Amino acid sequence: QVQLAESGGGLVQAGGSLRLSCAVSAFSLSALGWFRQAPGKEREFVAIINWNGATTYTTSVKGRFTISRDNAKNTLYLQMNSLKPEDTAVYYCAAGRYTIRVTDYDSWGQGTQVTVSS
Repeated sequence: QVQLAESGGGLVQAGGSLRLSCAVSAFSLSALGWFRQAPGKEREFVAIINWNGATTYTTSVKGRFTISRDNAKNTLYLQMNSLKPEDTAVYYCAAGRYTIRVTDYDSWGQGTQVTVSS
C-alpha cells in the first residue's frame, strides 16, 4: 500500500498563501488528490491530478489553488493562494482512482491543519 505524509500546514491570515507537500512512497499510475475536512463536516474533495497531469478542482478553489506533482521527487503539492477563513480544515493527500469521490481513494496521509484567520 502507498504511504503518504503531508506537511506545510499552519496558521495564515486571510489573503495569504501556503504550500502543502505530500511525500508519496511510490509514484505509480495512481491518481493523487487533496481533500479536506472541517469540524462537523464530511471530508470533501479539493483537487485531484492524474498520472498524465490532468487536473480537476472543486469550484470554490478554482483560480486560487494549484495542484501539481513532481514525479522525480515522489511529491505532491497544493499551492494555496488568496486563502479565506472557509478554507480552514484538516487537509489530507490520498492515492487512488481519478475521481472526486472520497471512497475511491484507498491510501491516505495523516492530515495537516490549515487555519485561516479573518
